[in-house]
Amino acid sequence: MDRRQFIKTTATHGALLSVASVISNKLFAASLSSDLTDLSASDLSIAIRTKKASCVEVMQAYLDRIHRYNPVYNAIISMVDDDQLLNQAGKADQALARNEYWGWMHGMPHAVKDLKPVKGLPYTDGSPMFATRIAQEDDPIVAKIRNQGAIFIGKTNTPEFGLGSQSYNPIFGATGSAYNPALTSGGSSGGAACGLGTHMLPVADGSDMMGSLRNPGAYNNVIGFRPSTNVVMSDGDEKDRLLSTSGPMGRNTRDAIRLLQTIALSPDFDHLKPLKLENIKIGWMGNLDNYLAMEPGIIELCEASLASVASAGAKVEKIKANFTMSDLWQCWTTLRHYRRLNMLHYYEDPATRNLLKPELIWEIEQGLSLNEKDVKAANIIRNNWYGELDRLFGQYDFLVLPTAQVFPFPKEIHWPKQINGRQMDTYHRWMEVVILGSLGGIPAINVPVGFDAQGRTMGMQILGKFGDDKKVLEFALAYEEITNHLTHRPNLIAVDD
Repeated sequence: MDRRQFIKTTATHGALLSVASVISNKLFAASLSSDLTDLSASDLSIAIRTKKASCVEVMQAYLDRIHRYNPVYNAIISMVDDDQLLNQAGKADQALARNEYWGWMHGMPHAVKDLKPVKGLPYTDGSPMFATRIAQEDDPIVAKIRNQGAIFIGKTNTPEFGLGSQSYNPIFGATGSAYNPALTSGGSSGGAACGLGTHMLPVADGSDMMGSLRNPGAYNNVIGFRPSTNVVMSDGDEKDRLLSTSGPMGRNTRDAIRLLQTIALSPDFDHLKPLKLENIKIGWMGNLDNYLAMEPGIIELCEASLASVASAGAKVEKIKANFTMSDLWQCWTTLRHYRRLNMLHYYEDPATRNLLKPELIWEIEQGLSLNEKDVKAANIIRNNWYGELDRLFGQYDFLVLPTAQVFPFPKEIHWPKQINGRQMDTYHRWMEVVILGSLGGIPAINVPVGFDAQGRTMGMQILGKFGDDKKVLEFALAYEEITNHLTHRPNLIAVDD
């Protein structure tokens, strides 16, 4: 069976298998020259393992696509030379010929978010201070991806030190949305999400403190999953939950699950199946009873998608948390600013302070104004929030919120100064909607809800109880079966258009 026949056959006879061996029934095969980049990561893995596509063919297809579109979208940075990558792909083919199979990512191209080191590649953190730094070793998560056979082709763009939900920095510039490169891709995993949305990457890793896996997912119509903070991170547990965590992104949920299976501390995400939605109870939190400023059209898109979920048998109710949301914001900013004091040495050194983005300087200065009493008070609020989440999850299987408060905006704008006539008083206030999940340390996945009249993308967050990661992922699998948002691909702009 040749490659074209393989794609045609799997597209026609997609089988319901485990995540480890799934062949999706939603393959996209437009032409022989582009079909390999249209395959999902899970299907591409099978094509390589079964030798229906060689690693060299796969690498060449992705390089051709990157060279055509990346100059416009700016998702992938610090690219390795083509000759080196094709040489590595050739060695991957030789290994397969010897029946040496490295793992599900055998010979697949991968680019790591530029907040993690990959041995031998540039590691800038998006900061001019580290513009020439080369990583000396792999991050532990990167090592896990390497051990599954991935070939690292470069890095994905991110804002300076990952600060802000807009992926721009003074070294590489801004990354555009896959659906309109003039608009932001979100952040801080903006390069990763755009790389997925444009099919320049099969799957992507990222990290999330304040929506950095979720917001780019919404702005590029892909899946971004923030796991419970003890799933991937070795220093996070249920009692002492981290504010941030690494996590996977995918063109669909199954691909995100495959990467999560790779990077998780205890890989136990195989054999997940779509959740049966009958009698599932969902608490729709909307704009938190008008507490949050929200651009018109976002709530409507979310509610239309929730109507589809309700039609499938779920019970959707509008709810309100028994919590003062301004207290939650105070808690969030206190803990976030206090954490920035770990970068105080850059602030105190005149040689490096001038290289810091203004928002980071502001955060450090806010941190300097805090004391132990402030931090203690914030942690009390956070613990009370845990209790409120437990109460809510005692009544509902999932809580749902929009993923962002604004649609993708021009990438020249660092952050929205107002939303629907309401002024934003900080550079991150416009992403306040994500802190409910972040402060809870709970699993949260972005699922797409479609597009507005201008073709701008949006998503909604599905939040689950701490530790209910499988259940959240199984909901997302079911959601994909009853919606078609992920099948709407962008009309890409090439460098020579």
